[in-house]
Amino acid sequence: MADDVTGLSARLGEVIGDRAGEWDREGRLPDEVLRELASAGLLCPQVPSAYGGLGLDSRGGGELTAHVGSLCSSVRSVMTSQQMVAGSIERLGDEAQRAAYLPRLAGGEIAAAAFSEPGAGSDLSAMATTIRADGDTVVVDGRKSWITTSAYADLLLVFGRFGDAAAAVMVPADAPGVTVERIGEPLGCRAAGHADITLDGVRVPAGAVLGRTGLPLPFLVTAALAHGRLSVAWGCVGILRACLAEARAHARTREQFGVPIARHQLVARHLAEIYTAEQIAARACEHASHCWDTGSPDMVTATVLAKHVSATHAVSGAGAALQVLASAGARDGHTVARAHRDARLMEIIEGSSEMCTLILADHVLATAD
Repeated sequence: MADDVTGLSARLGEVIGDRAGEWDREGRLPDEVLRELASAGLLCPQVPSAYGGLGLDSRGGGELTAHVGSLCSSVRSVMTSQQMVAGSIERLGDEAQRAAYLPRLAGGEIAAAAFSEPGAGSDLSAMATTIRADGDTVVVDGRKSWITTSAYADLLLVFGRFGDAAAAVMVPADAPGVTVERIGEPLGCRAAGHADITLDGVRVPAGAVLGRTGLPLPFLVTAALAHGRLSVAWGCVGILRACLAEARAHARTREQFGVPIARHQLVARHLAEIYTAEQIAARACEHASHCWDTGSPDMVTATVLAKHVSATHAVSGAGAALQVLASAGARDGHTVARAHRDARLMEIIEGSSEMCTLILADHVLATAD
């Protein structure tokens, strides 16, 4: 498995190269890059080989995600979206749906998961999008906001109300009634294809509803968010590794007062802080992936912990790296400048740091003696 990840990481490095800064400034990923990665199964590497995927376990997929995160957080964001949809299909769909959709995601098509709405962010119980049955079809109405990857997507996994319960439905992005409006100049992950979506009387076959209707909304959301949170967490490890590499190289070569700035103790402290942040985040992610791969009952809590720890440490680590590089890292498109913005966004998406804190506090209270 380690050799597989090394080889796949090398291929990703060849495709992405050093173009992340350019993509960040332009706010767009080239279609040919996304299609090459999607066709090779690299956007959802944990799809089982039986469905045409690479079949990596959580640890292998996580390490690959971290490598992409070190190169380009916008591409990593697309990976996160793709894996969220693929993971939801695996968990929620029936065998016919897995056979129908997973080979498409592992073979070139791109998907986005549509959760948040203008009035439903952290409080997804306020979701207003509706999915209703109409003969052998379902009709979807609603608005979704800040949906990562949706500007590039062929398929949208839309979550909504179904009567008194909920459902998740696969919707073609070009279906009549679907409008996708790209968000201009987001703070971070500028090229990740964030967009708002309007669904106006969108009609799709009833077989596009994953599993069955009438499922509890918290169950549906948790099933998808768990994949997203762990992917974001590993991506933050990648951000920290990129920051550490940039800060180390600069501190070794930049001289002030006749010596490399790494010799100044306050700068050395920043280097130690970035390294510490990367190690803590990596260990939290490794533990969460181990829980996934072994089917541990602690999987959900470990995933929330990994996301919370990695995102908060990515913010502090990127800030320390910017302090080391100073003006050298403050240019738009520079690795550290991108990391500083991208990391801040990671504290918001897939469950804000505040929400993660509350979930972890509930876990503490539920397990107290």
